[in-house]
Amino acid sequence: MRPYNEKISIFHGMASTISSNTSGNFFPIFAMTVLGATNYQVGLLSSMPPLLALLMTIPAAMMINRAHSQKKLVAFSVLFARLLFLAIIGIVYLPSGEIQGWAFIVLVAAMNIPNTLAGMGWQALISNTIDEHRRGDFFSDRNRLLTIVGFASTLLIGILMKDVSNSAFAFQVLFGVSFCFGLLEVYFLMKHKEETVVLTAENEKKRIMDWSIFKHSNFVWFLFGALFFNFAWQMAWGIFNIYNVRVAHATVFWLSMFSVGSMLAQFLSFPLWKKWAENKSNVSVFVWAAMGMAATPFLTVLSPNLYWLIFVQTATGFFVAGVTLVLFNLLLEQAPEAKRTYCITTYNVLLSLVSFAAPQFGIWLLDTYGIVSSMNVTSVLRFMAAVLFFIISIRYARASKPALQVTETAEIAEAT
Repeated sequence: MRPYNEKISIFHGMASTISSNTSGNFFPIFAMTVLGATNYQVGLLSSMPPLLALLMTIPAAMMINRAHSQKKLVAFSVLFARLLFLAIIGIVYLPSGEIQGWAFIVLVAAMNIPNTLAGMGWQALISNTIDEHRRGDFFSDRNRLLTIVGFASTLLIGILMKDVSNSAFAFQVLFGVSFCFGLLEVYFLMKHKEETVVLTAENEKKRIMDWSIFKHSNFVWFLFGALFFNFAWQMAWGIFNIYNVRVAHATVFWLSMFSVGSMLAQFLSFPLWKKWAENKSNVSVFVWAAMGMAATPFLTVLSPNLYWLIFVQTATGFFVAGVTLVLFNLLLEQAPEAKRTYCITTYNVLLSLVSFAAPQFGIWLLDTYGIVSSMNVTSVLRFMAAVLFFIISIRYARASKPALQVTETAEIAEAT
């Protein structure tokens, strides 16, 4: 029997997945085909939201730490973010030209202000409402169910928008659907059960930052490896969007098929990654996931054939499942429990900085060396990230041996 909060969290995730799949996945093609955005503006679509997230992270952490109810804070943040879809729908009525592209970038970036608060608040809410010993099973099951929902919604969008990739009205309807499912997100967030925090004078004066988290070497190693991996991962996002639309000439239908293939592979492979993580360790499994993702940019530019790209994206989905399942578990695993909120905040601040810089670096590589070279550089950096996590896994294994030996010695002494 699944606990109540887990069921509600899954329903919330379903609504969130549909809202995301009917909006963010198609922002780049909407910008390029309807608004006439330049390569630079497409790059900003990937890098500006993280910049706003970076500026918002510390205020968000303060609000989360001092909130009586995290679910209310998250719910109202999601509501504000989804209301911006109504403004995005009206962009096409602005004077044509670059002003439409810039207005779109501003709105997408502004959306990340409440989204940052919602994302960090959700992490804190889940860490407090889902029992630690159930997190592995919960995230595995949740990710599989959300993948099914994402698969179905993306496939439906691809079929319905097959011949209207240049239609402003079709995108307006799509973003309207995103808004409606955003309201469902808010509803299910408010249905969570949580213990209301009673603020004391000590809590009110709680420090913004606890620098002692950097004394925990396991967390520091995880932080360094995760940030390097995310830089190598995200630097190619803008390049992929430009390659798919401008080089491969993919329409909304084909972009949907790329996502469908990826999600199908994720759905089928989540149980495998869960089993491997339980039998080995989260960090050692992440090595293989990162290694597989390293091949994606290299394979993508081998051919602009759309069927080949579906195959590549499907194969990539297998490894994305591993990253999705393991990375957040690794953060919770390596963060000291008493200082977990500070660790989550620090990770999100630095991740936002990386997420801003990485797409800009990727677009610079694209403009300077061309699309093939920039993709190959990305593959090399992703491979280096996998090697780094392999080194981290060795270090974790060595660090755990003395603790294991001490435990065994204590048990022997107690027995005698």
